[in-house]
Amino acid sequence: MATEIVMPKLGLTMKEGTVDKWLVKEGDYVNEGDPLVDISSEKLTNEVEAPVSGTILKLVVTEGDVIPSQAVMAYIGEEGETIDSPEGTEKKPEAKAEQTKEESSKKEKPSKEQAKEVKSGDRVFITPVARKMAEEKGIDINDLNGTGGNGRITRLDVERYVPSEKEAKEEQVVSVGASDQEYGKGLEGMRKTIASRMMRSVQTTAQVTNQRKVDITKLMKFREEIKEKVDQPFNHGELSINTLLAKAVIMALKDKPEMNAWYYDDKHIKVDEIHIGIATAIDDGLVVPVVKDAHHMSLSQLGPAIRKVTSEAKSGTLDGSLYSGSTFSITNLGSLEIEYFTPIINTPEVAILGVGALQKELELDDGKVTETLKLPLSLTYDHQIIDGAPAAEFLIKIAEYLQNPYKLII
Repeated sequence: MATEIVMPKLGLTMKEGTVDKWLVKEGDYVNEGDPLVDISSEKLTNEVEAPVSGTILKLVVTEGDVIPSQAVMAYIGEEGETIDSPEGTEKKPEAKAEQTKEESSKKEKPSKEQAKEVKSGDRVFITPVARKMAEEKGIDINDLNGTGGNGRITRLDVERYVPSEKEAKEEQVVSVGASDQEYGKGLEGMRKTIASRMMRSVQTTAQVTNQRKVDITKLMKFREEIKEKVDQPFNHGELSINTLLAKAVIMALKDKPEMNAWYYDDKHIKVDEIHIGIATAIDDGLVVPVVKDAHHMSLSQLGPAIRKVTSEAKSGTLDGSLYSGSTFSITNLGSLEIEYFTPIINTPEVAILGVGALQKELELDDGKVTETLKLPLSLTYDHQIIDGAPAAEFLIKIAEYLQNPYKLII
């Protein structure tokens, strides 16, 4: 029997993927593990490998097609073998994608009958407890990623579910008559994905940026004092500027929880957990790996966690679920000598913090000229949700923690 090659589900929120480039053609013989096709999702790109050895019997989709996760892309089998698939199952990918969009636009909670409907051609397996929890929370079970046996959705999967922008919402355009507008025309792969996400962000939010400098002279002295007093090396980013800044942001988010929120699908949700996204440049573009539950971490835990997700994102080995679900993001261009910039919100979050290059400045203090170290910060926020004064107060809170560094270890 021929083996199906399907569009993989690369992360919790992935619903569809783009077929970027076929690396084989019909009639080619491939070995198990050989790369077959390059695909991309909203978050990342990936190579799909052959699950078995055999001949490429049929390519169901073409380059550029956007199809749902788990939809069939090709068949592998013995040369001359007839593909054993029910008549009519090989639908045009456009039709499948359109059907998915129509289903995602429904706002009703899933009923028991709807929960039994197929998901890209396969039945959704879910435990009774998880099904009940999903119904109570108003979560579409087709959005859940099962981690139980045979991909079964469990209670923990529902509890861990983090919503992202809905496909129907993402495809809306503010201007009338522009609903069919395609962002990133002429681009491919991750570049097209980035273009689409950036344009959707600026089209669906009212973005304003507040900027200021923070004196971190005491923070730098604090780092040196800790290194001298603690008889152990800090080789995993425990006292890096990024880690200390992230800790200050986390504590400021606890003080100003309105900044730790999502706005999507006409819903404003304040989130209790703090999941920090760290914008990371990779060869193909930009990704935002996530440090989950950062509010429970000490500096000695936060530093290694940040280093781990960013290094794995760069190497392409990061778990797909850690590319989404952040509640607040940080992007740092300091290493590139940029002082201020206007970062674009990583929707559905309501704010993002940009970090610039450290500056040395001379100040007159009590008749004496002293050298200080200043860190430029740029906070972009959605003015639909956050007003200027609360945003400024949030920056003040971050500054207070950076200027009183011993609070970071309390």
